[in-house]
Amino acid sequence: MAVATELALDTEREFEVVNGKPEVKDMAGARHGGVTARLIGKLVSHVEDNFLGGVYTPDTTFMIGSNERLPDIGFVSADRIPEDGEPENLWTIAPDLAVEVISPNDMWEKVGKKVGNYFAAGVREVWLVSPEQQTITIYHSPTSTTILTAENELTSEQLLPGFRCRVGDIFQPSILRRSER
Repeated sequence: MAVATELALDTEREFEVVNGKPEVKDMAGARHGGVTARLIGKLVSHVEDNFLGGVYTPDTTFMIGSNERLPDIGFVSADRIPEDGEPENLWTIAPDLAVEVISPNDMWEKVGKKVGNYFAAGVREVWLVSPEQQTITIYHSPTSTTILTAENELTSEQLLPGFRCRVGDIFQPSILRRSER
């Protein structure tokens, strides 16, 4: 009976396909989900208001080389979205921007390898968001980074012209920040 229950639960889990093998994507906690949702909200608002392309949730699969990856946030620029719209299934292209929100159980070696894979597949920029450190590391290339802290402003003029967001704003719900303003 326990085996049947475990199998039923496995069909509910998300998987990435890495080197031809399924890898379970660990369940995220509330902080991870909140940070991801707040950043997606800010990105979607700016991208749609300025007709820059599409922003995708962690449910969206992208082909990253021969791997199928689920970045926490993906952005595809307007000029790369086909005239007939978004694909029904997975994106067969890499996103222009891949955002990974670091979970407490993420291993640095795996995250670093994923960043390298993103760039090898054609991703133009990678953001690693650390709720624990309250920082965002922007990878402009595998070897060129910028680290932003809570007081800094997150921008990406090359991919998201005009986008501005105080880094600290994504780490706490607005209800907790209202006395700061």
